[in-house]
Amino acid sequence: MQAIQCSLSSSCGFTSNSKAKAPLGICNGVVGPAQLSFCGLRKEVLGVEGRRAFSTEHFVSLRKQLRRAGSQRRNGVVKISAAASNNGGAVSAPFDYDVVIIGAGVGGHGAALHAVEKGLKTAIIEGDVVGGTCVNRGCVPSKALLAVSGRMRELQSEHHLKAMGIQVAAAGYDRQSVSDHANNLASKIRGNLTNSMKSLGVDILTGVGTVLGPHQVKYGKVGFPDKIVTAKDIIIATGSVPFVPPGIEIDGKTVFTSDHALKLEWVPDWIAIVGSGYIGLEFSDVYTALGSEVTFVEALDQLMPGFDPEIGKLAQRVLINPRKIDYHTGVFAKKITPAKDGKPVTIELIDAKTKEPKDTLEVDAALIATGRAPFTKGLGLENINVATQRGFIPVNERMQVVDANGGKVPHLYCIGDANGKMMLAHTASAQGISVIEQISGRDNVLNHLSIPAACFTHPEISMVGLTEPQARTKGEEEGFKVSVAKTSFKANTKALAENEGEGIAKLIYRPDTGEILGVHILGLHAADLIHEASNAIALGTTVQDIKFAVHAHPTLSEVLDELFKHAKVEQPTPQPVHAEPVAA
Repeated sequence: MQAIQCSLSSSCGFTSNSKAKAPLGICNGVVGPAQLSFCGLRKEVLGVEGRRAFSTEHFVSLRKQLRRAGSQRRNGVVKISAAASNNGGAVSAPFDYDVVIIGAGVGGHGAALHAVEKGLKTAIIEGDVVGGTCVNRGCVPSKALLAVSGRMRELQSEHHLKAMGIQVAAAGYDRQSVSDHANNLASKIRGNLTNSMKSLGVDILTGVGTVLGPHQVKYGKVGFPDKIVTAKDIIIATGSVPFVPPGIEIDGKTVFTSDHALKLEWVPDWIAIVGSGYIGLEFSDVYTALGSEVTFVEALDQLMPGFDPEIGKLAQRVLINPRKIDYHTGVFAKKITPAKDGKPVTIELIDAKTKEPKDTLEVDAALIATGRAPFTKGLGLENINVATQRGFIPVNERMQVVDANGGKVPHLYCIGDANGKMMLAHTASAQGISVIEQISGRDNVLNHLSIPAACFTHPEISMVGLTEPQARTKGEEEGFKVSVAKTSFKANTKALAENEGEGIAKLIYRPDTGEILGVHILGLHAADLIHEASNAIALGTTVQDIKFAVHAHPTLSEVLDELFKHAKVEQPTPQPVHAEPVAA
């Protein structure tokens, strides 16, 4: 069905502050207030949010309703815009789109879907593949590998299985099949994301996006003419790439990043992992489960420096010490040379503080897991007077891009890894939704302290909010006390039934107000359990309120139930009551 294209005449009689609402009904179950939008009118005026395709009969019916509502002025003409696509509402001239998003990763995808829901005509520009790092080279394929490592650990743990009365033969795996599982999962999720945008009518523009100036974006493929589109608002969501320190030579075979490792082209007997953060820790779980020996190379004085120190110590006891893992801390990998001509990979280590030579390692392979760098080159930021900071695009709390003079760049936003606020896929999506809310006229500031993070090792680690040292520093600066409560998985019936009692949950809070400052969990399904705490922080729920929530028994959720009940909130000092004198 072809689109019906027209515009709303200024003689309609509606203004942006009009309180009149057209009595739009459902047209044969197809069109209603929540499905239709009009160019030139604020959605709040008519109480409409989106747009759907509708037939000529529905169009005529709708015009009659508008006439009956007295929406036309004398001698005026009402012209309505409707499209066969579900992609938002009509665009105000002179723009091609309401929103153009550069980057079709998880952040760009989330923003695009929310934009269409809000009635905005939307296009997304992608120069590589839909899904970005998370779907194609990050969290999605890595979870497929971690699912395999989890099964292998269960089958290899004779003590664990024997305690449950289970006997199995020696466990084995087929490397190619494991690799195919990860690749197939990425392909499936990528297809799902693409189809979801296409079904809603989001225009997917293929090419590398560059901001030319206010409201203008250029895109195109190498060897083909560039095209220019205009938009009222532009969102940058270009993500990040693996960071490789100087002195490290990547060959993609024996010295590689996580991008290469996810293909699992081989399983080395001995692999060095440079960096012990989320990426390094997860890959150590995968490789040791598949039979590799692992050596960590960490620049800081302790492993897992980004975790709460108490959780990090327990994680080292559970995830590192019992496995075929050794480590060097306080050292830099100054130079890494790939294996060649029968020689192994060589890693030259220097002291992180003195820069003096420390040791030389010879291993079969080296995985560089030193974090990620923003992908912001070629965006044309110089055209709008924006200077990156360590490669990141500076933004304010509303994700609005800030120029070199500290001023806000109108109608330009940056979400996800490219702004560096919190480099997690779901953070990018949340930031994108927040930006669309603002574009739609609803102010929204995302509380990043309420965003959870997880490391999908076996067992898992999850966290939200502040670590204990961060909370105590904040307390000293702002003048409040900090308290800590802890519970163990060993006291949880469900964990014991699974023979998985290793782990703790830790609550950091203010005893004077009951405010939850942070929660950290190491244990079975920790990545799922953390969301009760993150939602509590987001909603401002206090300890004294959440401790009355009911949890099903026996479930792992009771770990948090007990955790909140263990917290002790100070009772306010009662104020003396002075009785008023009674008149005679």
